[in-house]
Amino acid sequence: MPASLCGTWELINNVNLEGYMVALGISPNLQKIALKLKLKKVIEQKGDQYIIKTASTFRSYTISFRVGQLFEEFTKGLDNRHLKSLVTWEGNKLVCEQSGEKENRGWAHWMEDDKLHLDLYCDGEVCHQVFKKKIKE
Repeated sequence: MPASLCGTWELINNVNLEGYMVALGISPNLQKIALKLKLKKVIEQKGDQYIIKTASTFRSYTISFRVGQLFEEFTKGLDNRHLKSLVTWEGNKLVCEQSGEKENRGWAHWMEDDKLHLDLYCDGEVCHQVFKKKIKE
C-alpha cells in the first residue's frame, strides 16, 4: 500500500514552473504573480474519495476524485480549461492523466522520505515541486 499523502503541506522547492505555465498558455502577467506565490496543499481522504486543495494568497483550487474513475474537471483559476481526468495508482505514485486541448497533460504525487513530491506536466514541460509537512501549531 502506498504511503499516505494526507496532511497539510507547504511548498519548499519549485523547479520549472515558468516552463510549465508557458506550455499551458498562461499569460506572462499571471506567470509573474504565480512565480512569487507560497503554496499550501491540503490532501484529505474520505473513504475512496480524495480531496486536494491548493491554496495561495492569490488563488485556490480544489479537486475531488475517486481513484480509477474518469471525471470531468474544470481548471478554474488556473488555465480555465475543461478536461477529462483519470487518477490511478502507479506503484507508489498517485498519477492523473488529463485529456483536453493540451497534449500529454497531467500530474503525479508521491512521498519520498518525509517530503511530498509533485510533477506537473504538459506538452513536454515538467514542473517539479517539493512540499514539507506543516507541523501543527
